[in-house]
This record gives sequence, C-alpha cells and structure tokens, in this order.
Amino acid sequence: MVTAQSAPVPSPAVPEPGSSALALHDVTVRFGGITALSEVSLTVGRGEVLGLIGPNGAGKTTLFDVVSGVRAPDEGRVELDGADVTTVSAVARARRGMRRTFQRVQTFGWLSVEDNVLAALEWRGGGGGILADLVSFPTRRRRERDRRARVAEVLEQCGLTSVAKDPSGALPIGLARMVEVARAIVDEPKVLLLDEPTSGLEETEADRLGELIQEIRKDEACAVVLVEHDVGFVMRWCDRIVVLDLGRVLASGAPKEIQANAAVRTAYLGEG
Repeated sequence: MVTAQSAPVPSPAVPEPGSSALALHDVTVRFGGITALSEVSLTVGRGEVLGLIGPNGAGKTTLFDVVSGVRAPDEGRVELDGADVTTVSAVARARRGMRRTFQRVQTFGWLSVEDNVLAALEWRGGGGGILADLVSFPTRRRRERDRRARVAEVLEQCGLTSVAKDPSGALPIGLARMVEVARAIVDEPKVLLLDEPTSGLEETEADRLGELIQEIRKDEACAVVLVEHDVGFVMRWCDRIVVLDLGRVLASGAPKEIQANAAVRTAYLGEG
C-alpha cells in the first residue's frame, strides 16, 4: 500500500453550499462501443485541492478534456462557477477563468520565460485599438506596466525570476513546468487543471510545486484539480481524492479514507 510522505496534510476545504467552482453532473463519454466515462459527477469547491487518480485507462485524461472544453460529453453537464459551460469552447472557458497545463510541457520555446507568461494576458488587449498602438497612449503604457508588474510577481512566486530573460526552450523540465504553471495563474484562475504536474520533477521540485499549489488555492480562492500518478504527492497535498476506474467514480474522500479503501487498493494500488 502506498503511503503519504511525512509532511503536514492540508486541512480539508469543505465547499459551502453554492460555493462550487466546478461541477460535473452525470458526464458520459463514448468512443464507438467503448464508454470512457459513465455518469461521472463531482464538485470542487473554491479553494479546494482535488486529486484525481486511477489506473491507466480509467478516464482521467478524457475527464480533463471534457472539463477544459477540448471534448464535448455525450451526456451530462459541466458547470464553471455556477454557469453551464457544457457547450462553451475551450477558449471561452479559459477566458472565464479555467486554466490547464498538460502532461507534455507546452511552452513557447523561442520566447523568454517572461514573454511566455506575459502572453497569457495579451487576449485582454491594451485598450484604444490601433491608434493607441501608433501614438502610445498613456493608458496603454499604464496597462503594459501593470501587466509586467503582475508577471514579475508571478515569476517570483514560481521561483523563475533568475531565468526571466532566458528562452523557455533551454530550461530543464522542472523549470519549464513552473513556466506553464506561472502562465496558467497569471490571469487569476477560478479553476486550475494540472495534468501530471510532477512528471520529470525531482523531489525538491515536487515539494516546491506542492507549496505553490497551496499558495494559489489560498491567495486566489482557486479550485485546483490535478491528475497525478505520484500517489504520495496526491496524498500529501490534496484535500480530497476522487478515484476513477473503468470510467466510473470508484471512491471519493479524504486521503486517509482513500488509503484505507479496500476497493481502491485492489483496483489502483494492485492489492488483492
């Protein structure tokens, strides 16, 4: 049986009624005759860290695709901050506050770390249109200063200040993953989806990521959902864990409850 690493376990964040940042209702996804997800329902409260685990093929990535808007469910509903976004595009969901990182690092390798993070704010525009670009309106200059100040703040939070001017493509994987996280949180997320965030990280880097997740959920009242194969990391840093198996929710509860669940040990941890 896998046990958590020795460290303080975060106090469970129990969602108040009506305070859910993300909710899935009876989500079902089919690929031909295969049901990848079957009537999956879950709720994540503001400021809660939820771990999503399960064996390979359990439906974790498909669930992330549905939540982020990459894939539409065949049945069911997705709600973001109380609003139905089931038919809303991934871009529109991102602009409403949903952010996602991917298992494979996806930075703009030719851009500096600073510009990678700044790019996440560009969709808001500078105000004033082409004329403001041509004459450099004071309001445009002020917005640019504010954005760069915000980027500098996030780079400091993520431990990236010393490499701010470096091309992201030249970074080791640990720092590159932190660039992705910085880009995801610079624009005040409501829901942060982390797909295998510790993949390729050393133990000290994973610890720093866990601490950062706690800062994000407290400072931004942001719901964090992570898919992770490192069960020790999930047990240590998550308030609650949902276990998927064959496209269904097998169990849901606090880390200690999941560790003690015989069905989970059989299906996921390989114990009979």
